Amino acid sequence: MKTYECDVVVVGGGPGGSMAAKYCSLGGLNTIMIEKKAEIGSPLRCAEGVSKKWLEEVGITPDPAWICADMVGAVIRSPSGHTFKLDESKAGSEVGYVLERHLFDKALARQAAEAGAKIMLRTAATGVIKENGKLAGVKARSMGEAIEIRAKAVVAADGFESQLARWAGIDTSLKLNDICSCIQYRMTNIDIDPEYCEFVIGSSVAPGGYLWIFPKGKGAANVGIGVMGTRCKNGEAKTYLDKFVATDPRFRNAQSLEIVGGMVSTCPGLECAVDDNIILVGDAARIIDPITGGGICHACRTGMYAGKVLVEAVSKGDLSKKALMPYEKMWRDRMEDKLYRNWMAKERLAELDDATIDELVKLISGSDIEEVNVYNLLRVIKERFPKVVEGFEELI
Repeated sequence: MKTYECDVVVVGGGPGGSMAAKYCSLGGLNTIMIEKKAEIGSPLRCAEGVSKKWLEEVGITPDPAWICADMVGAVIRSPSGHTFKLDESKAGSEVGYVLERHLFDKALARQAAEAGAKIMLRTAATGVIKENGKLAGVKARSMGEAIEIRAKAVVAADGFESQLARWAGIDTSLKLNDICSCIQYRMTNIDIDPEYCEFVIGSSVAPGGYLWIFPKGKGAANVGIGVMGTRCKNGEAKTYLDKFVATDPRFRNAQSLEIVGGMVSTCPGLECAVDDNIILVGDAARIIDPITGGGICHACRTGMYAGKVLVEAVSKGDLSKKALMPYEKMWRDRMEDKLYRNWMAKERLAELDDATIDELVKLISGSDIEEVNVYNLLRVIKERFPKVVEGFEELI
């Protein structure tokens, strides 16, 4: 059996994996990143929307090559058609880009390669290697051949399904209400505002979640839906999406060019995302925005944090759980309060009926909010609908 030796093996070639591989390599570590698919970034598993403000934080320079559309603003729509429209003057850096995700992922992988990481495609982890009770690498199949990759540390960047974490003995199970079932069509021949993303909320539209329209230019858009696991049975996410498309006149002549689907975790992260010789990043660690399901930003941040911590740990020759705990502090200091607040908001909003959602949208559309973000929206909601924020008022 062919065996590879390295300092760090990263399992998963998405944004979290590429960022971890990049920062490990920049720190001088011999790094291998494996990806089970034949192409980085394909097939698509994402709505492709990101905010702008975090890119500089993780060292990513916006590039027209992977930016499909630069949004002017967003529209929040209630079930009965009440809208709240916000532009960049109010939303600031929360207004974002719609990506060509496969090109974005390839760009990050290229940066990892340029930093010195070795990338192995069509290489799927099949298990972990343990010696003396400790993780010592991964077993894999590469181009149909069984191999071993022995490493001082492993980064689990294998997304929602994350088998690697479970093989390593870390419980990543989720409650059904912390899972969102999603389906998305890439559609053409639609009559939408190309400069505004749209979010439609309400129990009759997308129970426990929301429906989105992300413009992709020239009459095209990603049109998708996420439905809370406890509210979704027998393919109902598709049923809700099809009903919306069939009844909205903007889609009268629409055609679908692509269909993607999958699951997203919507909890505020694992209790601990490290153990001896292993760090979990992105959705493998359940570090994803519970209210939006957005995870690209979180994957990039956690990948960067993981790389920096591993460089320090390897230099000291200590890959114990204790030595890797600075990673926990990094991501929690930066994101934990917001993730917990948004998780609680997600839970409360899922309980509201359409009439209350209509009132909420009318309330925020008539409020003078200097900068629109989840925090400020919840502050306004707190005054009129205090039960929505009951239990996490101190975070608002």
